[in-house]
Amino acid sequence: RFLVKGGLAGAAVYVAYDQGLLGSGTEGAEALKKAQETLPPAIQEWTDYLGWEVRAAQLPPTPKIDFSLSASWNKGVHTVMSALSAAPSRACEYTVEGWKYVKDLMK
Repeated sequence: RFLVKGGLAGAAVYVAYDQGLLGSGTEGAEALKKAQETLPPAIQEWTDYLGWEVRAAQLPPTPKIDFSLSASWNKGVHTVMSALSAAPSRACEYTVEGWKYVKDLMK
C-alpha cells in the first residue's frame, strides 16, 4: 500500500516537473494555457470513445483564470520568509509566557 501511494506521488511530481509546473512563473503560466487549450477537446474525445452523447451546450465553459502566477508565488515566498524571520522573537515570547505559567502553577 505504501509503495503504491509513494509511486503515485512520485509519478505526480514527475508529471508536474515534466509539464513545467515546477519551473519559473512563466513556465507555469504556459503550462496552464496549454492545459486550458487541451482539456475540452480531450473531454470530447473521451465522451465520443465511451459512447456518451454530450452536446457542446452541456459542457461548462473553461473558466478564465486571470491572475499572475509569478505575483502569487512571490507573495507566498514573502509571507513564508516574514514568518520565518519573526520566528525567533516569537519563540522567546512564548518561552517567557510558558515559564510564567509554570511559575504560577507552582505557587
